[in-house]
Amino acid sequence: MKVLVINCGSSSLKYQLFDMDNEEVMVKGLVERIGIEGSKLIQEEGDDKYIIEENMKDHTEAVSHVFDALVDKDHGVIADLSEIDAVGHRVVHGGEKITKSDLIDKEVRAAIVEYQKFAPLHNPANLMGLEACEKLLPNVKNVAVFDTAFHQTMPKRTFLYGIDYKYYEEDAIRKYGFHGTSHNFITNKTAEVLGKSVEDLNMISAHLGNGSSICAVKNGKSYDTSMGLTPLEGLVMGTRSGDIDPSAVTYIMRKENLSPEEMENILNKKSGVFGVSGVSSDFRDLESAAKEGNDRAQAALDMFVTRVKRYIAGYMAEIGSCDAIVFTGGIGENSIKIREDIMAGFEQFGIKIDPEKNNVRGGCHVVSTDDSKVKVMVIATNEELMIARDTKSLVEA
Repeated sequence: MKVLVINCGSSSLKYQLFDMDNEEVMVKGLVERIGIEGSKLIQEEGDDKYIIEENMKDHTEAVSHVFDALVDKDHGVIADLSEIDAVGHRVVHGGEKITKSDLIDKEVRAAIVEYQKFAPLHNPANLMGLEACEKLLPNVKNVAVFDTAFHQTMPKRTFLYGIDYKYYEEDAIRKYGFHGTSHNFITNKTAEVLGKSVEDLNMISAHLGNGSSICAVKNGKSYDTSMGLTPLEGLVMGTRSGDIDPSAVTYIMRKENLSPEEMENILNKKSGVFGVSGVSSDFRDLESAAKEGNDRAQAALDMFVTRVKRYIAGYMAEIGSCDAIVFTGGIGENSIKIREDIMAGFEQFGIKIDPEKNNVRGGCHVVSTDDSKVKVMVIATNEELMIARDTKSLVEA
């Protein structure tokens, strides 16, 4: 079975074509600047790179170019689009109505539309990509894989906010969590590596990147997570503020005479380590600046590390026992020093990282000492493969 995985952003589209007989990536690509002058498709297959530079006014045109690239005589990997058996779509928000990946039907489509209110940049783009595939491949089944679905096992004690209960009942205001596809993949991979059944696994999954979240996994299911109603809550991130006193927000709005939309833009795009450091949202730039003596860059890194420590320690107490702490995502997989800094202090709980074992990037590694009471691991996430697996399973069923 060949499964095409589509991940649509507001002005971008990432894709991978999988041969699910061996779970190998046949080709992958990226379309940038959709609806903006200078649209570009870049497709890679081994050392071969194929580029299409042509303005694409919407996601339908972008998907059409993706299909053209897949069957291109010189750079394509399939002879005909009929070889694609199914398409899996990443969808950001499914609210409480979607608790698992599902074949697209009226109910699933309605949920994508309804929860645009909480993901106005992502859900509309996800829907456009879906509709484009339905139009161009009318006889192929489409599957939606939701970022929020994995976290729908959270109990009320962890997902409710301390506000009037009517806002939950009437408006569905609650914690939903994100990066669910990544946390799900890491949970299953950790169980495999440790030789445990998923149902017996308690762990902390730390997806650290420009957007970051921590997930407490209890008995193989999401029990708590750091992101909330939107991906703004939780850790301080690249440009997102993370946790903040709500009164600080209303104070700034009154002082600067800001609209809700302007304040949201500040919190999402001008805050985080970028706002604190004044240097960059890229942690590699922050580490370089800190080495050169930039105090604000160092403060931003210290804030990030401190927040991660706080969530990991708190979640360990929530789940009661912990088999593993797993780092993933761009920073989690690749920043040796940040992993080391985060785990410093956990020695008092018998959790120790081995500096030599920790000198790795990506892959799948145990980086804790042999006598550590909890395994500390680095596992490269693969959200696209998780989407492809769910798609294959649902279509075959």
